[in-house]
Amino acid sequence: MKANEKQLLLQMDRQHVWHPFTQMKDYADTDPVLIEKAEGVYLYDADGNRYYDTNSSWWVNVHGHAHPRIREAINRQLAQMDHVMFAGLTHRPGIELAHQLVELTPPGLDRVFYSDNGSTSVEVALKMSFQYWQQTGRTGKTKFAFVENSYHGDTIGAVSVGGVDHYFSVFRPLLFAASAVPSPDVRKGPSAEACVAEALEGARKLFESSADELAALIVEPMIQAAGGMIIYPAAYLQGLRELCTQYEVHLIADEVAVGFGRTGRMFACDHAGISPDFMCLSKGLTAGVLPLSATITTNAIYDAFYDDYVKLKTFTHGHSFTGNPLAAAVALESLRIFEEERVLDHVQDAAAHLKEQLKRFEAFSGVANVRSLGMVGAFELYKDRAAGVRFDFAERIGFRVYLEGLKEGLFLRPLGDTIYYWLPLCTTKKQIDDIVARTETVLKRMGFRDF
Repeated sequence: MKANEKQLLLQMDRQHVWHPFTQMKDYADTDPVLIEKAEGVYLYDADGNRYYDTNSSWWVNVHGHAHPRIREAINRQLAQMDHVMFAGLTHRPGIELAHQLVELTPPGLDRVFYSDNGSTSVEVALKMSFQYWQQTGRTGKTKFAFVENSYHGDTIGAVSVGGVDHYFSVFRPLLFAASAVPSPDVRKGPSAEACVAEALEGARKLFESSADELAALIVEPMIQAAGGMIIYPAAYLQGLRELCTQYEVHLIADEVAVGFGRTGRMFACDHAGISPDFMCLSKGLTAGVLPLSATITTNAIYDAFYDDYVKLKTFTHGHSFTGNPLAAAVALESLRIFEEERVLDHVQDAAAHLKEQLKRFEAFSGVANVRSLGMVGAFELYKDRAAGVRFDFAERIGFRVYLEGLKEGLFLRPLGDTIYYWLPLCTTKKQIDDIVARTETVLKRMGFRDF
């Protein structure tokens, strides 16, 4: 891109664009990275610099950017139909995708409701659960529970069941009340087993006292992502499923971020062998290319809405782009790629290699809690690891890592002082080695020693 064109675009960006999760003052004197092209695991800026997309463009990209089969699927569908409403009309991509999702998700999830992003898929689950209890005679079950440190989206309902106070505290007067159960944060306990047992006991106490009021509990299976990349044992999910069944509380599995191979299984719930009452999907559903989400639930819940129109049991919720044919066609092609290119076999191999390579960070002063699951890896930075002293919020250590990473061809976007990778599933072993080596260079430049 020509220099004058680049500067004009950046000037217009400053004048008109408000970026998400961004303090715009940070870019008063510093340009955001102007991306001109994306291909495979790489992003290319307007100056021709190349960066590893280490967070899969906010956890969405699955098969790499500009996958030829995805582009062909868009072109094929566009030649037939761009968009039609999904109320009173239907179409082949929406029907076939629903069938495939029912086949792939855990047993008992048989009904697919489309929307257009992760937050709305959560909103749909919350509203369906609430309305189900109203229509089955349990009208006192109007409240929800969530896990501490959890994140389920930015719409008001999703925020109400979010547990990351830094993101949500300003909106507290707008939110409905919900109850928190302990997070199985294995970084803080004497053992993973003890953390799980303590967290499940906290959930049990809430259910014992409030099950008659609780409609559902929502959880991020296996990884609490925005809450600090907390990776926990499958036993916690199994315990929650047992409690929800025992106390007649719906279990909502928010797989928006962790679904579609990210954890090494197609869905994170597969690690625990459980079936939730609702599963929320988005991000990787369309290989990270187009907006689409799905809330999948059971026939038992669907049946509570199925009645004569005059009974007013209809689920009156929808979005203009519900079941968009283009997005559904892309999602179908992504699922074919999973099967025909044996993506999960590659992920198993690459994930084992990533886990091994991450051990290199254990040698660094100031690095602790190195962990991984599937194509996700993370660790924390400490000002003084031996004394357990973290960096002060005002030091913005994560933002400094981000800026240094750009110099090394890495697009990193840390969560505070948690440095993480959320790699596209197509990332090769050689690319993993390069990403880790470049990250080591960043840490050394910032003064972290390796022993």
